[in-house]
Amino acid sequence: MARKKSETGPARRGRPPAYDTETALKRATETFWRTGYSGTSLDKVAAATGMSPPSLYAVFGNKHALYLEALARYWEISLAATREALAGDHPLDEALMLAYDAALSIYCKGSARGCFVVGTAVTEVAEDAAIRSSVATGLRAIDADFEARFRLAQDKGELDREADPAALAILAAATMQTIAIRARSGARRADLREIARKAVAVICRRQPEAH
Repeated sequence: MARKKSETGPARRGRPPAYDTETALKRATETFWRTGYSGTSLDKVAAATGMSPPSLYAVFGNKHALYLEALARYWEISLAATREALAGDHPLDEALMLAYDAALSIYCKGSARGCFVVGTAVTEVAEDAAIRSSVATGLRAIDADFEARFRLAQDKGELDREADPAALAILAAATMQTIAIRARSGARRADLREIARKAVAVICRRQPEAH
């Protein structure tokens, strides 16, 4: 699919004026999050950031470059949250729930927005190599983080030695992705957390407590 010139033109030109780039990037991200990459025009981003289109070009580059920067920033924040949750001394089941709670804090912040990657990037991967690469790299990172925690759990005796950490990592990541989709569709946070709790019980091979 051919992209508009405004999306694929020169990435930067001129000297960037003084702008609060972090705030502008955050506002641009929120705009993409609401209406998707294809559904968000450069004029819409400009209005959200308070910058003119030429200023956006000067600071961030074209729409495509700006979106990739927003996507990279989202991966940085979301992966850091997951890693922080998994890195503590909590038992495995608690660590997994902390990771899901961290994700839900992102997915359910304000409106029912879900995951930025699921909501904006997945629709673009078939025809955009750069977005496809970002998504694939991020998903591999999530799998690796969960797998490392499961291997640690085996070493600590929290997890059956016969368990497959790589397979459990895919299951754990898939749970995160399904609650992201359901959050986008408007599911209640409490219901999403219950889905996560039941998945953790399966992963840790114990029966979920009745509530």
